Amino acid sequence: MVGRWEESPYGAFADAMVETATGHRVLLAPTQPVADFVASTYSFDEVRIEPVSVDGWRLRSASLELDLTLGRRTPLGRLLRVVPRRLAESPAWCTVTDPVARVLLRGVRTRGSAGNDRREWYGATDAHEVVAASGVLDGVDLGRLAPVTPPPRFGFSSTPPRPSVTTVVTTVEG
Repeated sequence: MVGRWEESPYGAFADAMVETATGHRVLLAPTQPVADFVASTYSFDEVRIEPVSVDGWRLRSASLELDLTLGRRTPLGRLLRVVPRRLAESPAWCTVTDPVARVLLRGVRTRGSAGNDRREWYGATDAHEVVAASGVLDGVDLGRLAPVTPPPRFGFSSTPPRPSVTTVVTTVEG
């Protein structure tokens, strides 16, 4: 999972959450304060502090290189675009949509908690399919684009099995 945070208490930044085939969960964060915040919100086996840059759909860090090619907007993305942005990003809307997301997108939730006395809401506003991807983690090729199974285990919500890029506004309270 790649995060491009345009606004946060730590300014704009990018980070990456990776779960390897063996289940080892790694956070790549650009600064210690960002790492502390993200690691106190989600669960990781390892945290690495290293510069993380995202340019378009190209991520670069000391540990990870990732290139994505996006395809068309998904049917869900088209539906999400109909909802006014202010409404879609609101915790109240995320609470309403959570039961629907659980049924339609197995493992996906729009509200919940990963623990640490924090509550979270994910307001999705768009989604595109990923049609090609290449990457290297710690010098090892990540292989071909494939369904995301099993789903990664970072927090209370996961990703749908089909690789996609979803625009999400995350609200964290606590």
